[in-house]
Amino acid sequence: MLTKKITLAVAASALALGGCVTNPNTGEKEFQWRTAAGAAAGALGGYLLGDLIGGRNDRTAKIIGAGIGAVAGGAVGQYMDRQQRELEKATEGTGVEVVRQGDDLLLRMPSGITFDTDSSTVKPQFQQTLNQVAQTLREYNQTYIDVLGHTDSTGSDSYNQALSERRAASVANYLSRQGVEQARMATYGYGETQLIYNPDDTPAKREANRRVEIRVVPVTQDDVQDAGYGY
Repeated sequence: MLTKKITLAVAASALALGGCVTNPNTGEKEFQWRTAAGAAAGALGGYLLGDLIGGRNDRTAKIIGAGIGAVAGGAVGQYMDRQQRELEKATEGTGVEVVRQGDDLLLRMPSGITFDTDSSTVKPQFQQTLNQVAQTLREYNQTYIDVLGHTDSTGSDSYNQALSERRAASVANYLSRQGVEQARMATYGYGETQLIYNPDDTPAKREANRRVEIRVVPVTQDDVQDAGYGY
C-alpha cells in the first residue's frame, strides 16, 4: 500500500532511539527514549497512526531476538479480545479509555490523571493503574507497544513537542520498570499536531487533548515472515 510505503520511508527519521541512563531522582537505570521533533511530527503524524512507529520489520526482529513469538493468524482476534477485557478490567473507573481499532487496542490516558500540570512524572496515585496495565501487557506479550504523547494547543509548538515526548518516555520507562520488554516498545511525541478537538477552545476540550496513548498491536505470523524469518 502507498500509505504503508510512505510510512516506512519517512518514519526512519522518527524512530525512537534509546540508551540506558540513571534517573537523578530515583537512582534507577532507565531506558531513555528520544524521538524526532518539531515539523517532522506534523508531517508524519497521520501516516504513523496507520502503522507502527518506524515500521514493523525492525521491531519484529527485536521482538524475535527477545524470544517473543507471534500470534497464529486465526487466533489474533480472540487474543486481542481477551487482552481488551483484561485491560478494561484493569482500568475500570480510572478515567482511562480502552478503544478497539480493528485488531489494535488504544489506551487513552488523560494527562489530568497521569501527570501534574507541566510535569512528566507519573502521579503516584496513578501508578497502581499502570501496574495493572503492565501486568496485562506482560501476560499478552505477543504485541507491539507504541507510547504516544499529545498536548493541547496552548503554549509554543516547541515546548508542547518536548513535553509530549517527555510524557511518552515517562510512561514507557515506567512500563519497562514493571517488566514490559523494551524490545516491544517505541515512543513518539506529537505535541499539538494530533488534537482530538480542534479548535480546543474550552477547558474540557484542552483537557481531552492533553493525553498519553498506549497503542497495542498484535505481532502476527505475517509480520514475522515479512521481516525475513520463517515460521
